[in-house]
Amino acid sequence: MEVIFVFFVILVGSILQGVSGFGLGLFTMGLLPIMFSLKDSTLLVMFLTLMASLSILLKIFKYIEVKGLLIIISAAFTGRIIAFFLLNRFGEMDSFKKVLGIFFIGMVIYLLFNKQESSPPILMKPIFPILFGFLGGIIGGVFAVGGPFFVFYFLMIYKEKHRYNANLQVTFVLTSLFSLLMHGVHNDFNTSFYMYFLIGGISVIFGANVGLIWFEKLPRERIKKLAMCIVLLAAFNLILFT
Repeated sequence: MEVIFVFFVILVGSILQGVSGFGLGLFTMGLLPIMFSLKDSTLLVMFLTLMASLSILLKIFKYIEVKGLLIIISAAFTGRIIAFFLLNRFGEMDSFKKVLGIFFIGMVIYLLFNKQESSPPILMKPIFPILFGFLGGIIGGVFAVGGPFFVFYFLMIYKEKHRYNANLQVTFVLTSLFSLLMHGVHNDFNTSFYMYFLIGGISVIFGANVGLIWFEKLPRERIKKLAMCIVLLAAFNLILFT
């Protein structure tokens, strides 16, 4: 039952990732910590995000703009280094799951009220990619759900959806790989957990490619609102029952 649960949770999350450019971490981290520790859940989702983003990026890599990535990724790496120490210090604490639930509620509110309006000129100043990258790095490194910070930034500077998606996926690939390398050197991976990495990898590649097909056809708002409702329920479950 655990294997089936993990497979379908990751499948839904990866479809959302393919459709909207993000959502894998936000969806799966609302459910996986019910079964696993925060640390194991985060490491699993980092690996799956890397796999999903690579799968998507192979289809849209020609839209990458390296110049627009340098500042925000550098800031995100700094945040990931801080997150590495936080996760190793607090990653096994069940009480931290309640913090995660509260954080999810905040993210749902943000996503529901974000209207994706045109970018004011002030957002083009370097302080904003530094701020969004740093916060996304810390939240992504601890909770594996730093995506909304990067989503907001790239939606503001790229009006073409493929350019937005390609640069977003590059950010996910590099930050996830950076964190996984740090945790690997520190020998943080639970060897009994490798089965879930394998199952999740199969599920995420299939789901991300299905989502990419829908990316061209379905309105993202409909998918995103459904996901937010599920994440909100998962957040309350983490707060009330863990």
